[in-house]
Amino acid sequence: MGEKRKALGKGLAALLKDPNEDVQTVEEKGADEVIRSISELPIERIQANPYQPRTFFDEESLNELAVSIRELGVIQPITVRRIKKKKYELISGERRLRASKLAGLSHIPAYIRLADDQGMLEMALVENIQRKELDAVEVALSYQRLMDECGITQEEVSQRVGKKRSTVTNYLRLLKLPPIIQAGLRDQMLSMGHARALVNIVDEKDQLSIYKTLITNGLNVRQVEDEVQRLNDEKTGKKGRRSSTLRVNRSLSGELSELIGSGVKVKERQGNPGGELVISFKDDQELERILSSFRSE
Repeated sequence: MGEKRKALGKGLAALLKDPNEDVQTVEEKGADEVIRSISELPIERIQANPYQPRTFFDEESLNELAVSIRELGVIQPITVRRIKKKKYELISGERRLRASKLAGLSHIPAYIRLADDQGMLEMALVENIQRKELDAVEVALSYQRLMDECGITQEEVSQRVGKKRSTVTNYLRLLKLPPIIQAGLRDQMLSMGHARALVNIVDEKDQLSIYKTLITNGLNVRQVEDEVQRLNDEKTGKKGRRSSTLRVNRSLSGELSELIGSGVKVKERQGNPGGELVISFKDDQELERILSSFRSE
């Protein structure tokens, strides 16, 4: 299986496990492990979903995805249902499956669903998200699976995992990035902060251009945010006067919030230098704690 895993990237390849072919339902031993893991399945054993509503797939788009898969592997696993031993039915990911065939792959990473596994799946996904070693793409994929396969909303996901809805949204947006950037995120070539900045670029070619620049030059998050703002200003006809504003509003306010453990906002004066720093606190005790963080020992 080593040869098949070369193109998958360190992050995904490390998660792959051989499927337990004997487990069919949640009552059987080993069902929990099957549901929690990503398996590498032979493509020839996967049959199409007869209820797939989508019948047209753009040929040019498929070919582009096939090229990406040939170079990087499949970044987002497909989801299948085990219908009998060594046979699977596709639930989601037909475009990825078709492109993988075009790319000449013999195997594809997949999540496996079992009969009557809804409750166990939701519990397994929520528990999986709590693991500290997960990369940002794995977290995003788990959020997406909760929504797609368990039929819950972003708000319900945030309640299940104990995160703000905005946090869930930010992770889900990462799945809109081109595969090469997702692979870089998985392989720790860039941070979540870098990726969040790149998501704000509409054009994929521009995303890839700045991504290559940050990898080549080792740009930090603030520098990438400035590049994104400069690019967006050029697209909208602005004169790029907001790079310092971007640094203050997005980076420094975030750093200050983490430093003092409280909400921080920066309000700039329209048309003039300077501005106001607004720090939120709920009572006198929290105010004292914030002031203490600024005092020298």
